[in-house]
Amino acid sequence: MQGIGAAIAARLRESGAQVELWDVDGAPQVDVADYDSVVAATRRSLDKLGKIDVLVNNAGIAGPTMPVVDYPLADWRRVIDIDLNGPFYCCRAVVPHMVKAGYGRIVNIASIAGKEGNPNAAAYAAAKGGLIAFTKALGKELATSGVLVNCVTPAAAQTAILNQVTPDFAKFMLSKIPMGRFVKVEEIAALACWLASEDCSFSTAGVFDISGGRATY
Repeated sequence: MQGIGAAIAARLRESGAQVELWDVDGAPQVDVADYDSVVAATRRSLDKLGKIDVLVNNAGIAGPTMPVVDYPLADWRRVIDIDLNGPFYCCRAVVPHMVKAGYGRIVNIASIAGKEGNPNAAAYAAAKGGLIAFTKALGKELATSGVLVNCVTPAAAQTAILNQVTPDFAKFMLSKIPMGRFVKVEEIAALACWLASEDCSFSTAGVFDISGGRATY
């Protein structure tokens, strides 16, 4: 666990939460692109914690930086599997338990790319745009259940995911941010953890920008 996910987990722990990390590099390993793996992780977490109050869907990859006409089919599928199917699998597994308890907070970590698109990163933009729409749909489905669903759309952060793109593409993303810097993972964590809290009580199906002024709608 690193980057945005690690920052959110640390802040949740500081607030007194018991945190379970579902990570492909963890022990036990959890592959969010594999529904059976997610179901097994849900069962383990419930056995250990007794309930799940908060679900943060943060796992993601950038994929290669190249035009659509050259984009490898396997890479397209992998980005969609992790960045979009993963949150769907996690929500499908966890939501019934939250609904039964009458309480839950789901926070999906999307991206400003999902609203505005980035050239040569179509898979990532498509996955994050889909996650935004998924958030809106699920939030409306659960609006009267006590389970609130929101997403965060950060601009680029200085995390390991930047190592997956070319230096020129990183410069391009930075050039789009009016504040002239990448967002800090601690800033994203602060917003995500408010959305994960009881203080967030009348926001659902919402999209919360943290883009340094990049967002245009």
